[in-house]
Amino acid sequence: MKNFKQRDGFQGEKLIALPESIWRKAIKENPVLSHLYITYIGYFPKAAHHFRERKNGCSDNILIYCLRGKGWYTIKNKRFEVSPNQFFILPATKEHMSYGANENDPWTIYWIHFSGCEIDTFNHSFNIGLYDGPKRINFNEKGIELWHTIYKNLEMGYGKENVIKANLCLYQFICSFLFPDTTNEKKQDEKDAINNTILFMKNKLSEKLTLEDLARRNNLSSSHFSLLFKKSTGMSPLDYFIHLKLQQACLQLLTSEVKIKNIAANLGYDDAYYFSRLFKKHMKISPLQYRFSPQSKSS
Repeated sequence: MKNFKQRDGFQGEKLIALPESIWRKAIKENPVLSHLYITYIGYFPKAAHHFRERKNGCSDNILIYCLRGKGWYTIKNKRFEVSPNQFFILPATKEHMSYGANENDPWTIYWIHFSGCEIDTFNHSFNIGLYDGPKRINFNEKGIELWHTIYKNLEMGYGKENVIKANLCLYQFICSFLFPDTTNEKKQDEKDAINNTILFMKNKLSEKLTLEDLARRNNLSSSHFSLLFKKSTGMSPLDYFIHLKLQQACLQLLTSEVKIKNIAANLGYDDAYYFSRLFKKHMKISPLQYRFSPQSKSS
């Protein structure tokens, strides 16, 4: 079957083109809207054969967010590949441009055209350039919600209130891409730091670690690291390290005949009596009692 190209007309698509008379009327009634306003908005799901060529560029900024699948775009002779959870903003330009879906894995995209009386100043202020390339972003749930809010308002008609609400949401929509919420990413980084620290502790049971050692490994202050660790595990870093050591001691007491003083030494405790007191404090019985407890006889 011969491949073909199409601008729109995809199953499940959403598309609104605001007539020039509408946004001009809105700006006349409320001049504040002239700074930034929507001209087109759309959603193309699995847009097979999507292709758009603009030989003379576009007077609007074009923001395209690739949710799934892949695509591409070109500026003059430079080509960029676009992957899932990437977006790009093509600034208003007269340069030749084109963009479209990957043939084998067509993209699903949310997109908006927007303009303003000072669009070039806007682009300069936020460092939006022609050859920036696509930027990766975590799943932009907030941006998608705002897109649907904008679309719903415009879908209800071009009354004054609908147009104003849609265009005020445009600021937040753009902001969600230029300044994405990194809270989830930060939480994941913190979770990874705690997990990596625990693995490090498990590999260093024979050593003596300090809070400063552990914090330094994560490039954090001792107080901040301790707070993060306790929030994640419910224990301070050093208490958790002791917990791991005693967990290993219990295993050795139940499964081997290694002397208690040697178990203590293997876990970084030179003083066997100190180790025994520490063990009893946490386990409520001495190491010797633990070794000959009913647990040791269970299979």
